Amino acid sequence: MKARSLAKLMLLAATLAGAAIAPAAPVRPRAPAPAAAGDAAMTNLLDYLRNQNTTGFLVIQDGKVLVEKNFPAPEGDRQFPLFVYGKTKDGALLEDVASQQKSFVSVLIAIAIDKGLIDVTRPVSDYIGTGWSKATPEQEAKIRVIDVLHMASGLDEKFGYEAPAGTKFFYNTPVYAISKRIVAAAAKQPLETITQDWLTVPAGMVNTAWRKRPAALASIGNDTGLVTTPRDTALFGLMILHKGVSNDGKRVVSEASLNAMFERSPTNPAYGRLWWLNGGAYMMGALGNKKDGPLIAAAPADTIAALGAFNRRLYVVPSKKLVVVRTGATATDKEFDQQLWLRLNKVIG
Repeated sequence: MKARSLAKLMLLAATLAGAAIAPAAPVRPRAPAPAAAGDAAMTNLLDYLRNQNTTGFLVIQDGKVLVEKNFPAPEGDRQFPLFVYGKTKDGALLEDVASQQKSFVSVLIAIAIDKGLIDVTRPVSDYIGTGWSKATPEQEAKIRVIDVLHMASGLDEKFGYEAPAGTKFFYNTPVYAISKRIVAAAAKQPLETITQDWLTVPAGMVNTAWRKRPAALASIGNDTGLVTTPRDTALFGLMILHKGVSNDGKRVVSEASLNAMFERSPTNPAYGRLWWLNGGAYMMGALGNKKDGPLIAAAPADTIAALGAFNRRLYVVPSKKLVVVRTGATATDKEFDQQLWLRLNKVIG
């Protein structure tokens, strides 16, 4: 990593580390402690990530960059190139972050709540009109915005009725995509415009934008992907860590609306409003699997996560003042999250 790039990111992270809303005083960037770059724990972590098809890894703790590493794109993966949109000047890949986008949209909806544009207890049809599902008019009228955010709409992936709204967790990407229509309709502006005006510009995210997906990816029922970088994703995570305040001291989202995103849903204690939550008594996975215990046993109980296909990861851990970003192709280790945290814990202490 170039010293200048590291210094810039450290300065940005250090600015965000202050609890006050007003911009922090200038901070002289410091290089990581010598042990951080060469000790056995860090080497073990980076070797593991490299061998798990990782392309980008960034860790910020307590305002300090512990590691920022870009790896070459894995070869032989047929799907991965569909998610790549070039490189930044610093060598990071611009990647469609897959279902991590859900958590970004959750923040947009939270901002819309702050602006008085959305009430999540109202029916979806109040915002986008009737007939958006294949349920009967009576069934559809009972599907609220909050049910879509909780993945509890009661609809299948083809929008057919399966269960009363709010009674069953089903990780449903096509129905989730309706949330993008909801926030755009409530704001009376395109999704691209409100994302830029409400989120990316205030948070200092310069390489994040919505892109039309290739036909092969659009067929899953969500035809726009959020393309970004590890640094931009880290800035998003730092805004979450610091309770909705951006790097220049502007409040992006209220603390009340932010906290509401992380309230455990009635049908899955490991899920909030389009965010994954650790520390629950049990979890319902994206594939419908139920497992007793937390989402990730090795991670701190208060870990908040934006998770996407190909093991795209954003972890925010308030108790550790920690933000972790991982991009890349699918890891070969089926216990990737657990194994990553077992190694990461030895680095962060």
